[in-house]
Amino acid sequence: MDAITPKRMRAAPAELGPQMVLTLLATLLAQRQWLPAATALASTLASMLGCERVSVGRLDKGFCRVVAISHGGSPSGDAELLSELGAAMDEAIDQQTTLRCPPLPGTPPRIELAHQALWRRQGGGLCSMPLVVQREIVGALLFEFQDPQLFDAQQTQQCEHLISLLAPVLDLMRRNELPWPQRLRQGLAAWWRAPGQSRRRWVWGACVLALLALLFIPVPDHIGGQARIEGATQRSLVAPADGFIQQALVRPGDRVAAGQLLVEMADQVLLIDKRKWQSELAQHDNAYAAALARADRAQLVINQAKADEARAQIALIEQQLGRARIEAPFAGIVIHGDLSQSLGAPVQRGEALLTLAPVDQFRVIVEVDERDIAGVWPGQTGELALSALPWDVLAITVKRITPMATAVEGGNVFEVEAVMVAPPDTLKPGLKGVARIGSPPQPLLWRWTHRAVEWLALKAWAWWGI
Repeated sequence: MDAITPKRMRAAPAELGPQMVLTLLATLLAQRQWLPAATALASTLASMLGCERVSVGRLDKGFCRVVAISHGGSPSGDAELLSELGAAMDEAIDQQTTLRCPPLPGTPPRIELAHQALWRRQGGGLCSMPLVVQREIVGALLFEFQDPQLFDAQQTQQCEHLISLLAPVLDLMRRNELPWPQRLRQGLAAWWRAPGQSRRRWVWGACVLALLALLFIPVPDHIGGQARIEGATQRSLVAPADGFIQQALVRPGDRVAAGQLLVEMADQVLLIDKRKWQSELAQHDNAYAAALARADRAQLVINQAKADEARAQIALIEQQLGRARIEAPFAGIVIHGDLSQSLGAPVQRGEALLTLAPVDQFRVIVEVDERDIAGVWPGQTGELALSALPWDVLAITVKRITPMATAVEGGNVFEVEAVMVAPPDTLKPGLKGVARIGSPPQPLLWRWTHRAVEWLALKAWAWWGI
């Protein structure tokens, strides 16, 4: 025998039976790792069966590699001998059967070139058996013996049954020591090769490919936000002076023409002030004429200045009387200011009475979250769906972005101004809805996780800064 296995005394072969199965299982389970377990199994089998040497091989990338040798033999010893042992195991694995050299009488002819080469070198006899786990060959056992009575037909069959019980335990120990990615890959491969699962495999494979495509292939993306309709230019009509509302001719929602009378202020006080200043103007004119007749230059100048003051006051009052009649500066629609319930109520100068907007010029204000504003720029296109017109999707184009954020419902939003490409005739200021602004395509996985990733990055930066 080769120096790879130490010399020892051969024991008589033990009888194969349940007691031997339990002994071998206990030998395997007594080890924590599979390589020591394989060595212990090989040593126990050699002692029980009376073999000179038992080698355990594992199938790796299509070739069998010796991983354990009985009685302390080193798998890294004689490289030539290990190669011959592996080649002999490969013959049994390739033919998926037990091979014995020299063969027993009546055995069908097999390819035994590697067995014969090893037999000529070692002498005695050889027997190799594949290790089968769930119809898959995972390795082989090679028995080397000197007694020609060993491994007859009956003993060979009993050993095959014995190995079929031990192989799953040994393979399970080996798989438990593999890294989890490799275990996952092998599990998926075994499931894929399982018989009777062809249709289900293709269905699951198609589902996985579709899921991966959805997660990693870029798809059109958008940035959404609450939106409202406003007039392109809104005009506030204010009270020209302190006074009272005498008449309100329109209410919110009414369409008005340019120059149409909207609100009329009470002008009694202004008329009284006008008559007062007209009376004073007449007095100053008479005093001016008297001073002119007397050639009193000082009184002449004084009376002339007072008359000019009276004329200025009269002009101011006439202007206020003209503004007491509030008219529409352009054709549009009243969007704010119901004065029908405020007739006779006092108003102060500069107080807003009505708000007017054009009927055919609108703008869209979209409230975009501050976390998404970096993906919005002028010229982007989008869509708008109004609550009043949910089935009519309107095309919009971003015009400008407000540079300051506004706090809305616990968050900061930027107001993005957009214009509609083709506004419908039924559109009115004040309508609200939801707008979606198109952005560059992104994978769904990024769309679902980027908020959390950005939040974690910000928190990590803040903690690191502290």
